Amino acid sequence: MANVDSIAVAPAEPDPTPRPEQASRPADARTGLSRVRALVAVAPAVLTDGAVIAFALFTVLYHLAFLGDLRPSVTFRIWLLACVVLAVVAVLRARRRARADSAPADSAPVAQEKPVSGRPAADRRLLIGVLVAAAVAAVSAGLANTSVNVSWWIPAVSGLLAAVGGLLLVRQAWLSGPAPTPTVPAPTPAQSAYALVVSVLVGISSFFLARNTPDDVYYVGKSVWIAERDLIPLNDFLFSENVLPPMGSQPPIPSIEVFDGAFANVFGIHASSALWYVLLPIMTVLAALALWRLTHRWAPRRPVLAFTVAVAYLYLVAGGDAALGTFHIPRMHEGKGMFVSAVIPLMWLYLTEWFDNRSRRSLLLIVALSITAIGLTNTAAIILPMLVGAAGFAMLLVGRWKAAVVAAVAALAYPIGSLVVSRLVLGGMSATGADDVFFDAASTYRRTLLFGVVGVISGLALWCGALIARRRTPALLAAGAALALSVLFVPGVLELLSALSGISVVLWRVPWLLALPTLIGLLCTVNVPAPTRALRRAASGGIAVLLVASFALFATPMWSPKSWVDVHDRPTWKLPQQRQAIAFWIKDLDRPQGLLLAPKTIMRTTPIVTSRVRVVLPRDFYLVEYDLSSQFAKDRLLLAGFADGTASPTPAELKPALDRLDVGTICVYNGNRYARDTAPQLGYQEFAKRKAPGAMTCFRRVG
Repeated sequence: MANVDSIAVAPAEPDPTPRPEQASRPADARTGLSRVRALVAVAPAVLTDGAVIAFALFTVLYHLAFLGDLRPSVTFRIWLLACVVLAVVAVLRARRRARADSAPADSAPVAQEKPVSGRPAADRRLLIGVLVAAAVAAVSAGLANTSVNVSWWIPAVSGLLAAVGGLLLVRQAWLSGPAPTPTVPAPTPAQSAYALVVSVLVGISSFFLARNTPDDVYYVGKSVWIAERDLIPLNDFLFSENVLPPMGSQPPIPSIEVFDGAFANVFGIHASSALWYVLLPIMTVLAALALWRLTHRWAPRRPVLAFTVAVAYLYLVAGGDAALGTFHIPRMHEGKGMFVSAVIPLMWLYLTEWFDNRSRRSLLLIVALSITAIGLTNTAAIILPMLVGAAGFAMLLVGRWKAAVVAAVAALAYPIGSLVVSRLVLGGMSATGADDVFFDAASTYRRTLLFGVVGVISGLALWCGALIARRRTPALLAAGAALALSVLFVPGVLELLSALSGISVVLWRVPWLLALPTLIGLLCTVNVPAPTRALRRAASGGIAVLLVASFALFATPMWSPKSWVDVHDRPTWKLPQQRQAIAFWIKDLDRPQGLLLAPKTIMRTTPIVTSRVRVVLPRDFYLVEYDLSSQFAKDRLLLAGFADGTASPTPAELKPALDRLDVGTICVYNGNRYARDTAPQLGYQEFAKRKAPGAMTCFRRVG
């Protein structure tokens, strides 16, 4: 007992064993940090997969709403409730999975690439032939239609040879040995954090870049119409009040405009503000994360560097109306921009996962993404079959025919089925319309993959991508995509498709199936022979710098006026600010009943501001839908020329057109003296003036 007492009171010897509560604190901190790191690592996948499922759910609910004649706001509220339920279920399942799985999130082994030097002599000769053909195709395609006179047959034939040879090489590598267990490189927390930061910065930039796109009068105008009426227009809403037949190229299948209008209606904000201040930043973040996920999955090494180059490509290579950069931020809100920027890379990613593991989760995501795609644009029903066909053909060559068939059914059943049902129920659907323009193979390459130095780089990414991508499934899918596009680039193929299907309006979009930004980024992951790892990394960095420098020097950046983009110092609507201010000014005037006649640019802006002000000519481009030789079209063109000041028709010509169209208000710029002097002769009285800039005078009908 004495010994025990002496030990109990002795202060000199501290107990080396930590108390339970003291030991638990560092352990809890380490556990919490580990959880945060794990959440960061999976955040890009959770965000993109969750967004795909959520929007697919809204699209299905929107389509089902036709059966019950539900208003968009009701559909939106049902969707919100369903999303909350699905989120709770997902969290509970994730917690159960976390308890059952003790392995760390980033512990998956990374597959090592086999060196090319180990190829048989026949393979090496084929590889050299593919590289030579790819180089000839890329250079000649980049030079075609420039000052150098190059027949398109040269890049077409050499590109087809390179694509066939590349597919044979990848197939031989696939079949050369026993099938290994797929080793998926999980992103590290640091990699995912970098992707998240870049994606958020991309989203922030969307606030300040504004491209005035004429198509917005339809897409954004439809959202505004839905938000103000809480109805879905099944007929024309631009030239009439949901009375005239709908435009043939736009059946009511896409749900993105309905989503924006319902969102704005439920939360009580303007539909244009909802689109450009809320939804557009979210969409750009998701698109950047989709690009990251595919790049990470397909890159054999250095995915962060490849992703950086891919993002730089999108920002620095814009300019034309068909360059991929113009669809990323400036036109992301149009549905087709989100399709090419997010759906395409995600579809390649989900197909890669499906062919690797054939899990029900991968198949579910393919189905959900196909629904999302048709909810964004009808183009999905044309591009997705090409994409899935390219992937399926590549898999058939290695004996994966069952997986290819299942993937095709999963990816195509809903998009094609919804179009068929829409046509049977509503009728009148046609792929041709106001934009019925055909571009041959050379023009399609020049418009989308561009020409000159950038066109050469795009060609190298197209025809060498399969040789650079991660082995097995990514390489095989890249080879299938290259072959499909190479066949489409053969002169006469696009013409044949146009003649057989009547879809010339969208055939210039066939390069969208390629996931080009990812393949561009993979160019800097080439395994350059070097004695040390540091030198190999330096070589990759040098290639990345050369690529970005080429984009900066030889392409038009997204923020250039040549890209029709204005850069603002504050978040703005994607409209010229003066036109927007004039449209709001006219909206607030005490106007009589009847249509508004104003300069064309103001009439094109007004439906984006409000659907309550009906205009004579929302956009002359759409008049083809209603026969340019009809009185309907002639009256509108006559009056628009009068309001623009480009024509001076007599009062005897103007009066009948004004009466037929029931024009209640005429607003013209003060510089249009003929219109200002003629309006009183037509029975209109001046009632409002706007000061400069954009000085304008408005007249209203008397009596």
